[in-house]
Amino acid sequence: MTSTQANPGQEILADNCLTDSIAILDFGSQYSQLIARRVRETKTYSEMLPFSVSCEELKRLNPKGIILSGGPNSCYDEFAPKLDPAIWTMGLPILGVCYGMQLMAHDLGGTVEPGDVREYGRALLTITHHGKLFEGMESTLESWMSHGDSVTELPDGFEVIGRTLATAVAAIADEERGMYGVQFHPEVVHTRGGQQVLENFVVNVCGCTQSWTMDKYVDQAIAKVREQVGDKRILLALSGGVDSSTLAFLLHKAIGDKLTCMFIDQGFMRKNEPEWLVEKFAEFKIPVQFIKARERFISKLAGVTDPEQKRKIIGKEFIEVFDEESAKLGPFDYLAQGTLYPDVIESAGTRIDPKTGERIAVKIKSHHNVGGLPKNLQFKLVEPFAKLFKDEVRLLARELDVPEGIVVRHPFPGPGLAIRVVGEITKERLKTLREADWIIREEVKSHGLYRQVWQMFGILLPTLSVGVMGDQRTYMNQIVIRAVTSEDGMTADWARLPYDLLETISSRIVNEVPGINRVMYDVTSKPPATIEWE
Repeated sequence: MTSTQANPGQEILADNCLTDSIAILDFGSQYSQLIARRVRETKTYSEMLPFSVSCEELKRLNPKGIILSGGPNSCYDEFAPKLDPAIWTMGLPILGVCYGMQLMAHDLGGTVEPGDVREYGRALLTITHHGKLFEGMESTLESWMSHGDSVTELPDGFEVIGRTLATAVAAIADEERGMYGVQFHPEVVHTRGGQQVLENFVVNVCGCTQSWTMDKYVDQAIAKVREQVGDKRILLALSGGVDSSTLAFLLHKAIGDKLTCMFIDQGFMRKNEPEWLVEKFAEFKIPVQFIKARERFISKLAGVTDPEQKRKIIGKEFIEVFDEESAKLGPFDYLAQGTLYPDVIESAGTRIDPKTGERIAVKIKSHHNVGGLPKNLQFKLVEPFAKLFKDEVRLLARELDVPEGIVVRHPFPGPGLAIRVVGEITKERLKTLREADWIIREEVKSHGLYRQVWQMFGILLPTLSVGVMGDQRTYMNQIVIRAVTSEDGMTADWARLPYDLLETISSRIVNEVPGINRVMYDVTSKPPATIEWE
């Protein structure tokens, strides 16, 4: 038996035939997944599909409308990513965003050329015709632009419905065919009213009934698990985070005692968390097999400093421990994981090389629970959340009556503190970070800001700095505080925390954690940085 992964595209969309859906064709924009998430905020299911999807496949999936994402290419390049031409004549409403609008204009008979002036960042959009797309909106809105090409000639049947000072054709429409294009990005928070633009397209233009809700998804997911698993047993890779914990509650509701939760204490959890996890699940009569493996994991990382190598070693060891322990507790046919949509996307993506037309893999970082599974792994995967965003999982958790302490828990990476201790991993360095991280979280909670921050944690740097303590020179470790606000982890902004809170945290860490003489605050957003440092 070999491991299998859930189809990340067409299968899921087809499974949601009971609700209206929007297909989002991805041309490589960094915001493509954000479009999908924003559409779901309208209570309409959305799914990312490759731009190369065929017209016949789209017909089979039966979406109510199509959104074409932005992308880094120029639509007039020889090897620019293109749609199946038949999609333009399907009769479905289509909204083109940035590159998607340019491709629409180009393919339907218009002209797209390099702009005299490139437009990046905020721009005031003047709406010249409201129609269905801009219905109920003010005559101007602050939009977010990111383009060097511009539409200079419209296809037949289209009219300009929006412009900026730098872009004469910033929004277009063919109302009769239900085709629209916007040069700006309505999906980003910088576009004021962008969510209404998307909702107008989804509801007013496509006629979606806004029937995608987590209470319905619970029933659907339980039914699918039962259908997939039958009377077989599932082994759950429980990390204690929101995702795997919610998955435990879902699976327990679906299959009861056929579920076995296994928590591997690899030595990289935060202070007191392993014990808290076991106690919390015991309260809800969900048994957890607690595997002590700290020495095993830490020994494998001796001398390792490269973050990708850390992740791969931890992932490999994680699977080996599971394989060994499941043999004692099994047999099991299925392995459950709390993989989320952003995990899948960040782990691997592709873009088109405009010079050669080749599809190039783009990887930001590996995730511990996505890919890399050995071919001889004796499990099939169960990943009910592989198409959900983090905020959707939290909504799902409340539907399942997961304890609020778990629901609001900040995201925590699978490799844990191993990728927050920058550089070599040792017991001493882990202990230092645990104590500093405990103070950070304790103070955030005491100031009543825990729920306002998406993530907040400490990072231990591999460098030392000079300081003065007790009138003596010190040469000690440095801690960086990382705090961000976000809705789904795909993009994030650094949190503007009160100075008195930062001062308290800094003072406590320096005074209470041996070996630390300097505390810093990370003021970088995502992008260009990632939330985690490694």
